[in-house]
Amino acid sequence: MVLAVAAPAAATPPPDPRHRVSETLEQNEASIRIEPSAAAVSYFRGRIDTFDPRLRSVIAVNPDATTQAEASDRRRIAAGRLGPLEGAVILVKDNIETLDPIATTAGSLALSGNVTGRDAPVVARLRAAGVVVLGKTNLSEWANIRSEHSLSGWSAVGGQTRNPYDLSRSPCGSSSGSAVAVTAGLAQAALGTETDGSITCPAAVNGLVGLKPTVGLVSRTHIVPISASQDTAGPMTQTVKDAAMLLTAMAGSDPADPATREADARRQDYVAGLKPDALKGVRIGVMRYAAGFHPETDAVFAQALKTLEAQGATLVEIDAFPNGDKIGGHEMTVLMTELKAGLNAYLASTDPEKVKTRSLADLIRFNRSFADKEMALFGQDLFERAEATKGLDDPAYRKAKAEAHRLAGPEGIDALLAKHRVSALVGPTLAPAWPIDPVLKDRYVGGGAGNAAAVAGYPHLTVPMGVVQGLPVGLSFVGAKWSDGLLLAYGYAYEQAAHARRKPVLEP
Repeated sequence: MVLAVAAPAAATPPPDPRHRVSETLEQNEASIRIEPSAAAVSYFRGRIDTFDPRLRSVIAVNPDATTQAEASDRRRIAAGRLGPLEGAVILVKDNIETLDPIATTAGSLALSGNVTGRDAPVVARLRAAGVVVLGKTNLSEWANIRSEHSLSGWSAVGGQTRNPYDLSRSPCGSSSGSAVAVTAGLAQAALGTETDGSITCPAAVNGLVGLKPTVGLVSRTHIVPISASQDTAGPMTQTVKDAAMLLTAMAGSDPADPATREADARRQDYVAGLKPDALKGVRIGVMRYAAGFHPETDAVFAQALKTLEAQGATLVEIDAFPNGDKIGGHEMTVLMTELKAGLNAYLASTDPEKVKTRSLADLIRFNRSFADKEMALFGQDLFERAEATKGLDDPAYRKAKAEAHRLAGPEGIDALLAKHRVSALVGPTLAPAWPIDPVLKDRYVGGGAGNAAAVAGYPHLTVPMGVVQGLPVGLSFVGAKWSDGLLLAYGYAYEQAAHARRKPVLEP
């Protein structure tokens, strides 16, 4: 959907949320056009009331959203026309702080009082562009880093988020609520975060566009952290153009986040780079090593490759990723060490009157004290493993960090791009959503397209590729560091030709 909101008409009444909305299936057209912005807020609140009791994608609605939207409407009336995001209504994953009077919980009861009164810089940039924050979305608790045996989309605060294409199936995670809310039409777009797969997986299985930007393009300040090496926020939208619009506003340097020191020099107008013929004459590497895990997904992928060729791309087969089996162990060492350091620093920055858990060790004790609510479905083995790490000066951590980046980046993605003379890599993001199973937990099938990009900190874009028995699957585009604009351009050209997104059929 197009995020731009036209200048308001004075007498436009809010739609009746009890009635089903007529939603076009035409690719890249606005599926819901509501104006003015205050009416849009009313409309989306109505849809949340109608559909979200079953989906459980929204943790909290911002009580100030209408006031913010009315201010946007006044600005548009006074100025005639402002930027393309003025008045757009979005949701924000609940590990990203906003100044609104709602808590940032990361899905945990330990942060239920964490009303910070401050915007993460990425949110502040969007507000400056005119965006209205409708509320916060559910997520896999602690962004899915508490246990290796977790259940995607579940948090003690928000409960279990469900996939709108089939309520019995997983929304993936950890940006579960952001993906579900956007595909269900509960907002025009949402922010997610990713350390490894947390934007791209839920986007793919919920039929959305999801971009994990280059690490360092978008500020991470005031976002509940996992890994300083791999964390980033990113847009989750119905179209590539919407993602490009959001990234244009989100990107930029932040003095409080050293990783973003190059962002101002690297950022660009990502919408301006979108062209339907962007694939013409381009060499694209086919990640065969990331396919072959599910015959029906492979069939949809084969059709996607035909579409890429029809748009003028030259496809180059790539059978293996060098030393890919050596990355995972190094990555886990990095994540565990940085999780402890990052969480301890974040918790120390919160208000001690509102947040009593002041360290990872405190969180572990809290979860044990409230095990009936926090650990009824799974434990906290990763928290305990992280607590046992030795800090950022540990030689084992430093070695693992260097090895992980070298294998995933310079000797991985960069080496493949150079050897095969390709501009980007493509592959299926992963198989369709699996059943929600509190006993066996998550059962991912596939997912090899994006791991190296996550570890290296390189961009990864997923766009709707089609459906398998009514369930969405995504096509991944992976590229070198700072190639975000290139990936968006390629994804846009594919999207315009494929028309692959199908909306879910929702029941109140």
